[in-house]
Parts: sequence; C-alpha cells; structure tokens
Amino acid sequence: MKNKFTAFLIMATFSISCSSISKIETDISSDSNGISSLVDTRMGTVGKPGPNGLASGFTFLGATYPFGMIQLTPSHFSPNRGIVVNQISGGGCPNMGNFPLLAFSGKLNSSPNDMTQYPFYKEILKSEAGYMSLKYNDDVICETTVSKRSGVYRISFPKTSNEGTVIVGSGVCSTSLSNSLIKITSPTTCEGYAEGGDMCGYQTDYRVYYVAEFSQPAVTTGTWYEHDLKSNRQTIGGKNSGAFFTFDTSSNKSIEYKVAISYVSIENARENLKKDNAERNFDKVLADTRKVWNANLGKIKVSNDNPDRVKQFYTHFYHALIHPSVFSDVNGEYLGADWRIHKTSDGRDYYSVFSGWDTYRTQCQLLAMLYPDESSDMVQSLVDFASQSGGYGRWILANIETGIMHGDPSPIIISNTYAYGGRNFDIKTAYEYMKKGALEPGTFSQNVVVRPGLENYIEKGIENASLCLEYTSSDYAIGQFANQALGNKKDADFFINRAANWKNLYDPSTRWLRSRNNHDLSWKHPDADWREATKENYFWMVPYDICTLIDTIGGKSAAEKRLDSLFVRIDAGYDDHFFAAGNEPDFQVPWIYNWVKPYKTSSIISRILKEAYDSSASGLPGNDDCGTMGAWYVFASIGLYPMIPGVAGFSINMPQFSEIKIELPGGELNINGGVDGNYIDSLTINGELYSSTWIEWDRLNKGGNIVYKSTETPNERFGVSD
Repeated sequence: MKNKFTAFLIMATFSISCSSISKIETDISSDSNGISSLVDTRMGTVGKPGPNGLASGFTFLGATYPFGMIQLTPSHFSPNRGIVVNQISGGGCPNMGNFPLLAFSGKLNSSPNDMTQYPFYKEILKSEAGYMSLKYNDDVICETTVSKRSGVYRISFPKTSNEGTVIVGSGVCSTSLSNSLIKITSPTTCEGYAEGGDMCGYQTDYRVYYVAEFSQPAVTTGTWYEHDLKSNRQTIGGKNSGAFFTFDTSSNKSIEYKVAISYVSIENARENLKKDNAERNFDKVLADTRKVWNANLGKIKVSNDNPDRVKQFYTHFYHALIHPSVFSDVNGEYLGADWRIHKTSDGRDYYSVFSGWDTYRTQCQLLAMLYPDESSDMVQSLVDFASQSGGYGRWILANIETGIMHGDPSPIIISNTYAYGGRNFDIKTAYEYMKKGALEPGTFSQNVVVRPGLENYIEKGIENASLCLEYTSSDYAIGQFANQALGNKKDADFFINRAANWKNLYDPSTRWLRSRNNHDLSWKHPDADWREATKENYFWMVPYDICTLIDTIGGKSAAEKRLDSLFVRIDAGYDDHFFAAGNEPDFQVPWIYNWVKPYKTSSIISRILKEAYDSSASGLPGNDDCGTMGAWYVFASIGLYPMIPGVAGFSINMPQFSEIKIELPGGELNINGGVDGNYIDSLTINGELYSSTWIEWDRLNKGGNIVYKSTETPNERFGVSD
C-alpha cells in the first residue's frame, strides 16, 4: 500500500524536522536498557532523496507495545499537531492520528482551531522500543511510553517557565473527522470520543473513545471550537475542537498525563486505564515496557562485529512486532465488523490492522514461528471478522474493511499461520469463508467485494494480470490448508490445480505474462494491469510453481538472464522495469536464483541489504507496511525465507551474522557461520551434511543447529540439482 504524493510531502517536511541518524559506534553489550535500546525508531521515517525508489518507510517515531492498542507518536501526516494516540506503522497514506497533544510554556491566548499553526518539534532526543523523547522550540520536553492498552506522557517545562499549557485536539486528527466530543470532568481529567476518518481515500468511520488524567490539577481549563476559545467551558464537540489545561509550573516543572482508548465506550477506556496502567507512574511503565520489549526482541539474538547492522536488525524486527494491534478491551469487549459489541473468550485478544496484501508474504510466517498463541488469536480475529461481515477483508482498520489493494490475502495469512504453527483457531469456519470467497461471486466483506471479477476467473481462468496472480496464490494456499488442516484431498486438488491459472497469462510470443481482453481473450498491452509494479516484477510471482515457470521460458539459462536483467537496478519505482527492493511483488525474487544459479541468491541479498538499507532516517527502500518489510529484513538476515503460500519451509541464503539464536516454542535454533558478502560452500543441519537450498520447517521447529561453511568465491556446485 503506497501513496506517491504523500510520500513526497512527508519526505520534504520530515527532512526539516528530523536530523539523519549517525552511524552507531556504541558497544551494544554495555547498554543497561537491553535489546530495546538497540532499536532506533527514526529509521524509515524519512523518504530517500532523488527520483528513484519508493520513498519513505512511513514507520513512526513514538512509543508502542508489542501488538499494542496505543501508539504515542508524532503522526507522519500531521507532525506539527503534536503527539497522537494511534498511528499505523509503515502505511503509506494518512490515517488515524486521534487526540493529538501539544504542550508549550505560557497561557493559551487564541484558539488552536485545527492545530496546524504550531511549529514542528525542534529535536528528537531519544527514540527506542517503547520510549520517545522530543523537544519543542520553547524547550518543553515531552516523553512518551506505553503499555498494552494505555500510555503515559511526561511533560517537562523549562526552568524559566511559571505557567505551562497542554492542549488536546478531540476534533482534530491526521485525516478528517465527522464528529467529536470532549468533556473536562475535573481539573485533572477529561474524556471524549472522535468519529470518522479515511485511509488512502477510503472512508473509515470508526469511533474511538478516550479518557485521560493529569498528575496535578490545572489552574485554568477550557475548550475551543474552530476560532472560538473559552475558559471554564467544560464540554465541546465538532470538527476542529478540543480542550486546554494550564498549569502552575513555578515549582513543579514536570507533569504526567495518562491516557487510554477504547473502540467500544468511554467506560471501557476508563477500565483500560485503571487496569492496564494500575496506578503506575511514567518511570514504572517505562521500566516494565522495556522488560517486555527486551523479552520479545530477545527471541532472536544475533552476533556481529558491526554494531550498525545489529541495530538495523533489531529495528526491523521491532517493526515486525507492532501490528496487528490489539483491538479488544481489557474486559474482552470489542466492536465487531457488524457494528455490534462482541466479547472474546477468556484469555484471548481480538486484533485489528491487517495489511493483508503486504503481510501475507513475510510477517505472518514470522509471527506464527515465534508467537503461535498470539498469531492464532490474530487468525481467529480474521475469521470472526468474516463471520460478522460476510467474508474476509483485504485491509482491515479498526472494525472496517477498507478494500485497499487487491487479491484475496486473508486465506494466505491463515494458511501460512497454520503451516508455521499457529493452529488454535476455528479451522472449520476459517475454511468455510475461504471457500465462500473463492467460489461464490458477489461475496462481500461489509460493502467490499472479496474477489472482484471472480465470475470471469472461474469461467475463463483469467483476470487482470496482477489480480489473477494474487488469486492463484490464494487458491494455492487454500488448497494447502484444505490438505494440511482438514485432510480434504478433493478440495486440495481442486484449488491447487486452479492455481495453475497463471499459465493462462503466458504469451509464448513474448515469453512474458500479460493480461488478456475478456471478450475474446486477445492480448492486452504488455504493461497493462500490473498493480504498483511492472511485468518484470510480477513475472516471478508464482513461487508455488517455479520449476514450471522456468521451463516455460526456456530453462535455467533463460531464467538466469531474465533475473540478471531485473537486478541491473534494485531501486525501481512502480513503473520501472527493474527490481524494487521496496515493493512487495519483488520480495521473493532474489531467492528464485536458488532454482537457477544458487550462489547468486546470497550475492544479491547481500547487495540489497547494503545498498537499499541503512541506519539513517531514510534507511528503508519503501513502505514498511505494518511490519512486512521488517520481517523481510529479518528473514534475509537469518538466511531463511518463506517462499511458498501455505507451505512451511525456507529458501536459504548466506546469513548476515556469525551467530544467530532463535527462541522457538519447540526449542532453540542456532545458526552459525554466516559471513556477509560470502557465499555458501556447504552446510550441516544437526551435524549432517545438507546440500539442498530448501529446508522444511519440520526440520527446524523443535530447534537444532545449522552450521554454514563460507567461501569468498562462489561454489557453483552448492545447491545445484542435476
């Protein structure tokens, strides 16, 4: 999911307000805060200069919790409006950004209106997993930290300040609202709601409730609506509205502000704050959250003599652990896709923020490997959403199917999750909605068609080129799920065979895949109907049938030449005919070399990691897309990549670190001998020589040892099948 225009704007604005990140030279083992301090959340927040590539990673600066409900951060899309309570990480379009908070010295003398007149923050002082500190132009410092369903700000006013003001925009967000309300309930508390919004041009009329409390009483309070500012008015609603609190800061320079949200009710937001925060102050919440992040990031431990690469690794791993986000409240209630209040079973969470077209390729596999319980809840959330809305969503935000992007990705997420170990969900119902979406034209998820053009796909075996390939991947995943989860060989054969519809796109006269006209099956222009990419990028998007694809174009030699021509550049944009390191359709392509010329796989991945990524604020080649790119970086770095929809296994490459320890539910997996820039000479698994470039997950899921022997010159025989 991308937005070129927005990416350009954010690149321009953030280049003013964010300095680039210097290279890390710190001894990483010496930081008392643990692995969480290795994360630098500035990476990916600024776009790359120049015409090439896909601009910003659109990751956010602020504090969040693993898969947490709340994100306290400056919004990408309205950074001058302050620090918001919710923000998608890596999404390339304006979204959410509710209840922005700004603090400054002195009194409030005029209405903030839409809060656009305030300057950018002056400086990011520190940003790591679970913590952010920034300074405004008047030297007010604002720190944020969070727990699962609540957050805490600490606002420090300068020594010269005798008065300080905090404003909260209830009728302001990063897009546009239809309604809002804020009520000051005491000199230390307020509550309210905001309703409306959009994402990538799709309406998202969710309602979010919030409650907040300050650590000391304000001396003056009031509200504003548009240009009307009034002290002592306690309640206000509508667009461009909010509340202000002015404090005596002559002696106490530091004020804490606790906040919690709910998508169900103010009462639930209040309960979230009470039980989730549990009367902890800022320092206690921060200490507890650091422990949680250290435990989660510590599931993968890497060793390397290059601290900069280690910092990049943990920052990308962190990005992969932000979404999906908990959507249910501490009492288990959540707003369903049918706009009714539902309740989870004991001990389970309901999740939202599913960027399906993106995350099915990398992130869901990583989460299932490391978090089988949480990933099972995530899948159950998708199943419940389908049950409440009529079908699976493609891009779910709050309780809304936005319809962003295309394809039918939820069945792939579910099949991948099952294959890699997340299996505690309603398998029967999950499959029912897979079949419904794949076999019944006109199936809707809320007001969005699950598979547009399905009737044509069923009758003629075609659809617009990239959409057709998405459907074939989903079909293959459904077939695998039918076989593995249900033992239904008849259905498995049907869907796996239907995945061969990709062949209907093959034009032997050009040896490329291309769209056909529906009325007579004649060929369209070669560049027609490729969503956010070109024919060169999408050509390889049949990972479930790579050998057939290679044979179809003339064998390994022809495939190698085609791959080589793609990798002339690795910074392509949407319309470029080269490899796009920052775009999902290309993510699996480097590993295609393992079917053609295996040593080139490690070579090109090392090049991508060195040339397309760095530790600067502009260090991502494209949108992170809710952890998709972060998970890609993790897999590329450990040398295991999940290629095939619904099939648990990995195409390999030379690991980027000499020692890797992965804490799996079944045991510890050790990967040793990686040397960045080198080639694989040989490898052993649990002491036995192994010569294939594909490793089944069943070999690794209970732990074990992979040991690589590297070479500086290519071993052209390794991994080559006769």
